[in-house]
Amino acid sequence: MFKKYQHVERLHNLEVKRITDGLCYVFPKLDGTNASVWWDKDFGIQAGSRKRTLELDADNAGFYAWVLESAAVRSFFIEHPTLRLYGEWLVPHSLKTYVDSAWRNFYVFDVMDENEKYLPYDKYKELLDKYGIDYIAPICIINNPSDDILYECINKNDYLIQDGKGVGEGIVIKNYNFVNRHGRTIWTKIVNAEFKVKHKKEMGYNELKEKSHIEKKVVDKYVNTTMVEKEYSKIAIEGWENKMIARLLHTVYYTLIKEESWDFIKEYKNPTIDYKYLMRLTYAKVKELKPELF
Repeated sequence: MFKKYQHVERLHNLEVKRITDGLCYVFPKLDGTNASVWWDKDFGIQAGSRKRTLELDADNAGFYAWVLESAAVRSFFIEHPTLRLYGEWLVPHSLKTYVDSAWRNFYVFDVMDENEKYLPYDKYKELLDKYGIDYIAPICIINNPSDDILYECINKNDYLIQDGKGVGEGIVIKNYNFVNRHGRTIWTKIVNAEFKVKHKKEMGYNELKEKSHIEKKVVDKYVNTTMVEKEYSKIAIEGWENKMIARLLHTVYYTLIKEESWDFIKEYKNPTIDYKYLMRLTYAKVKELKPELF
């Protein structure tokens, strides 16, 4: 049965408050596609993408075909049918600087047991080594890491990266003794700032065309850091959670219309405004000014 992998929260999100108190494993974050493998008693080896069970004619960029041909994976599940592998199927996305031999391989980053509990790294490492299954090893293991140390780890993430081609997407921090306020095991992440800019451009976040429309002039002038930070602070006082992102986007757009529309109507002499386009540009500007939230 397919089980979706958990969402990895950004560092300092309320859902992962105090996760760095204790022994932390800091792992490289790969820029591939989320994938999973498990054993079904009726159908044998099964595989999934981030959202669904795979089929041969919809196999997540060749992942399911690879799984079915992997003798190592089959041997693993013959002996461990109750475990489930989660990992990254490395096919090109935003980051193109991985070594040639890294592509189209599966790199395990978590193993789940029949009780839906994650095995600690030291335990699943031993299991996967036995079968020659690739996994992502930690950059470091450290007690009570500070933010400065964690950001240093980002610059040490050269896992599978070509020599001289910079660093990877970011890092994932796991504390196997941590549960959040809801009693859930959950991980946190920090994404490389340079990667975020590149990823957004390639994945379409900044693909609003550079037109000389009045809407862009309005957004460039009125949707600024002061406005966005003011609205963010009002919301964040309750304790920031990712689900509040949509609220922030809507609030900034509402503020633009309510407080600034008379000024830009006068300035541009009763212009014709495409409000749908204005809203899209506003959302894009908020993402540009608060990249750490996205």
